[in-house]
Amino acid sequence: MNNLKLGVKVVGAHDLMPKDGQGTSSAFVELHFDHQKFRTTTKEKDCNPVWNESFYFNISDPNNLANLTLDVFIYNHNGNNNSNAFLGKVRLTSTSFVPYSDALILHYPLEKRHVLSRVKGELGLKVFVTDDPSIKPSNPLPALDSIYETDSSPSNQALSQSQSQSQKATGFVRNLFSSEKAQSRHTFHHLPKEQQKSTPPAPTKPAVNYGMNEMKSESQAPKVVRMFPNAPSQPVDYDELRETSPHLGGGKIVGGRVIPGDRPTSTYDLVEKMQYLFVRVVKARDLPSMDVTGSLDPYVEVKIGNYKGKTKYFEKRQNPEWNEVFAFAKDNLQSSFLEVYVKDKDVLKDDFVGQVRFDLNEVPVRVPPDSPLAPEWYRLADKHGDKKKGEIMLAVWTGTQADEAFPDAWHSDAIGPTENAPAAVAHIRSKVYHSPRLWYVRVYVIQAQDLIASDKSRLPDAYVKVQIGNQIIRTKPQAKMNPMWNDEQMFVAAEPFEESLVISVEDRVGPNKEDTIGRLVIPLHAIEKRADDRFIHPKWFPLERSMSAAMEGEKEKKDKFSSRICLAVCLDGGYHVLDESTHYSSDLRPTAKQLWKKSIGVLELGILNADGLHPMKTRDGRGTSDTFCVAKYGHKWVRTRTIIDSMNPKYNEQYTWEVFDPATVLTIGVFDNSQIGGSNGNKDVKIGKVRIRISTLQTGRVYTHTYPLLVLHPSGVKKMGELHLAIRFSCTSLTNMVSKYSRPLLPKMHYIRPLTVIQQERLRFQAVNIVAARLSRAEPPLRKEVVEYMSDADSHLWSMRRSKANFFRLMSVFSGLLSVGKWFGEVCLWKNPVTTGLVHVLFLMLACFPELIFPTVFLYMFFIGLWNFRYRPRNPPHMNTRLSYADGVSPDELDEEFDTFPTSKSTELVRMRYDRLRSVAGRIQTVVGDIASQGERVQALLSWRDPRATTIFIVFCLVAAIVLYVTPFQVFVLLGGFYIMRHPKLRGKMPSAPVNFFRRLPARTDSML
Repeated sequence: MNNLKLGVKVVGAHDLMPKDGQGTSSAFVELHFDHQKFRTTTKEKDCNPVWNESFYFNISDPNNLANLTLDVFIYNHNGNNNSNAFLGKVRLTSTSFVPYSDALILHYPLEKRHVLSRVKGELGLKVFVTDDPSIKPSNPLPALDSIYETDSSPSNQALSQSQSQSQKATGFVRNLFSSEKAQSRHTFHHLPKEQQKSTPPAPTKPAVNYGMNEMKSESQAPKVVRMFPNAPSQPVDYDELRETSPHLGGGKIVGGRVIPGDRPTSTYDLVEKMQYLFVRVVKARDLPSMDVTGSLDPYVEVKIGNYKGKTKYFEKRQNPEWNEVFAFAKDNLQSSFLEVYVKDKDVLKDDFVGQVRFDLNEVPVRVPPDSPLAPEWYRLADKHGDKKKGEIMLAVWTGTQADEAFPDAWHSDAIGPTENAPAAVAHIRSKVYHSPRLWYVRVYVIQAQDLIASDKSRLPDAYVKVQIGNQIIRTKPQAKMNPMWNDEQMFVAAEPFEESLVISVEDRVGPNKEDTIGRLVIPLHAIEKRADDRFIHPKWFPLERSMSAAMEGEKEKKDKFSSRICLAVCLDGGYHVLDESTHYSSDLRPTAKQLWKKSIGVLELGILNADGLHPMKTRDGRGTSDTFCVAKYGHKWVRTRTIIDSMNPKYNEQYTWEVFDPATVLTIGVFDNSQIGGSNGNKDVKIGKVRIRISTLQTGRVYTHTYPLLVLHPSGVKKMGELHLAIRFSCTSLTNMVSKYSRPLLPKMHYIRPLTVIQQERLRFQAVNIVAARLSRAEPPLRKEVVEYMSDADSHLWSMRRSKANFFRLMSVFSGLLSVGKWFGEVCLWKNPVTTGLVHVLFLMLACFPELIFPTVFLYMFFIGLWNFRYRPRNPPHMNTRLSYADGVSPDELDEEFDTFPTSKSTELVRMRYDRLRSVAGRIQTVVGDIASQGERVQALLSWRDPRATTIFIVFCLVAAIVLYVTPFQVFVLLGGFYIMRHPKLRGKMPSAPVNFFRRLPARTDSML
């Protein structure tokens, strides 16, 4: 039975249009959804009515929920003639239908019914989806034009039941919106079924099965789918991007277009198809006893040539169950037979129990979406091939990396032809991670009352310490019994909220000595959420003397402690929590799901292979690397499997993301897995990364390029290899994508209540630490050094190299203006008489017809754009060593950039760098002082600082006003222009009178110490 319902809480309206002729309105609200209609009560003569009434709609077809809309109308009721006047409407699409735990009260501006409607104000609604069977749907109105007198609000008891059971319904409702997407984007191996991909189809919303089995799906499924030698100096083009034409699953890629081949196309058309031999070891039964005691510690060894994999062993069990899968790359197979051994684990030497042999030429082929191959029982044989006691259940088939068993399988190309510790297998598998949803916590510390110090003969010198996890902020102390701080602080918290907000009022009794006056603990899940800038009402909280009493809250009533504190606390969901720099952020959506817009496209990434990697460690006396790739976009992180002992690893894994904004960046990094025979304190070593901005990609084109992996080391920039990628961006809504360019980059709250630069950096540091801590707890863990490198956590630190690079970028930006100024100077000096004559003619035309100035400028820019279209970038941008000023940096500057914070260098070296920084700052100081002097001279024109100069200037202004009044403006422009562009023979070598006058004006430099 379908218990799914849409809940709507009508909170209130604000600043409605008066309609009764007395400056007020008698408003009521009508709600229309899925052929059902509800109506609130009427609030008489109130332009700011408050209802707080809840309604529940039956959802007849949950599969069609994504196509339904909620229409909310607000009317003014005239009791005299029983008529209704339109006050406004709100239309909500399926993106606003979220689980109850994610629902927030949002105030929507009222929309017009047509152009001539007079509408103002806003309506507060809380919309959510629930499957709580105890909540009964409201009674709908009998007809669309029924009589007015209806009150359809449910009882408060039903609402409280919905709140108490919201956590039970949340899992089902989350599956309602994310189950199918999670399966289609969980990993590369769970993409949609095969279809022709010569033209990328627009993704459609798949039908979701709302059965009981959906209740058991994963709750956190993703929403979308140095030891290296000193390399010789590379040539100047070592960071060049090369376009390739590989044969992928959909055919050969030529110039971004897919040329279909003879083979049938595959859904995995951005990677090369790789053949694997899969062996599923399910269980065994009736195994013979091998020890004298009659016990057996069985395990299975699967062997093909030199490649072999082992299952875990069980102690004293003759009917074990393993259910493990082994995948052998067919390119590396060195035998035509598959051998499966059952052995008994022993201290000295493992005993042989039995075996099963398979001829690889007779292994069946499985192609998804075929159902998995059914395992069969096989009788064990001895070493001579004779049947003996015991059976083992196996399934053997040939498939590709598209097989469902591939993600959790033991891979021969990831392990190699030697035995490895089973613990290392957990660190090599490909996984998809979902970073936690982050919230800003706003804490407004207002005041405290009746603070009592331990020494009652003195007033407490009190300050408030606010703490969430490792984040601690203190207010300024005040020596009062009733201090008032009015201090606002911001923190970062992650779902699920496992921590609490701890408020501690401290008394500074002496240097480095504090005494705790009282404590308060507020669980984060109990804090009110908001998605806009509405006022948060402050509350008074009692302070407890001990932490245990503060944790118990109101349960402890024995000690009537009189001190209390006033706070205003909320979870701000209207911001985007910045865990990356805004210059290359991968997600710009706000925290609150109700504010999310529909996606504009789908991004597909095929990680093909890496070439020419440098050895990152030594093994058996030779250099080697155990590499894996990490890609990050939005909340979804992906990690490929680790390829062991290979300088040219082949990954061939494909992943998919939903795109919500074109001004976002995809980041792909390559790392060496130090958990497998590594050093460096078991920290994964960075090899390089690539950033790709979505807005630079053409829709539907397949980009296949090899990207240089460049890393800056203390010895200089090094090319660590090349990464071969295939990328395609498919747009699902061209209108939505184009409209994004006219909308703010960040959510609304960033502009209504902007954060300071210091706040942004501090909160970003905390956000990166929280994400790294969560991802490091996964299996396999995505370690902190990987998250920090992918997020550029240290990009805000001082670097002489970055400073020079930014200066040259600034000069490059102004180079166009400088070139125009240089060209105009040559025109004025008559370097080319023909060009100067044409400029005079053009100037004369524009001066006589000033209305042509702007059309001429825009037409000129239009033709420049058309001309530059021929030279547009054909390849996506990549890391540029020249732009980064990495190829011309000195070793000392690099050593300074890689220094820790605070510094760990010697005093002499720090003094030298400090003196160098002082010299650079001195030049900047001189330039800033010169700019300030020119501005002060402008101010001195009318400030009478120099009485004679001001007198000359105001007399000149009077004469100029009279002359300009009687002289047509066009004549003045013509004379001025011709004077500026006069022939060099008419110019003097000395500065002109206006320049001399300006330079003689006084600045305030003579008043500085």
